[in-house]
Amino acid sequence: MAQAHVAPGWDLEVNRGPDWLIVRPRRIKQAAGDASLADQVWALLEQSLTRRVVLQLGEIESLDRSLVGELSKLQERAAEGDGVMRVCGLSAANEQLLHKYGDGQIANYSDCKAAVNAEVRPRQPR
Repeated sequence: MAQAHVAPGWDLEVNRGPDWLIVRPRRIKQAAGDASLADQVWALLEQSLTRRVVLQLGEIESLDRSLVGELSKLQERAAEGDGVMRVCGLSAANEQLLHKYGDGQIANYSDCKAAVNAEVRPRQPR
């Protein structure tokens, strides 16, 4: 496990699995001009020479439209580079916000293993 403080605003705990990066972002403060989460994670992917990432989002208190936009941006970027981005660990409330702001394009898996294995049924909102 590696801790990466890439830029103001986010602390990223990074683990490496076979062909995957597992990233647990933690917001350390909100400030104008914070580096984009999508850009920070993309930089980690480039450094690790992989294009597959699971974001463990269980420690994100509340998703907002901006953060969902960052997730969508990262997903698009990964797909353009023949990669994959998956998320796991969202609370039920955050999962509803993900679907509301993300147009249902990003599935939330119950845990990291399920996300990596792309189990047929991601965790469904209640």
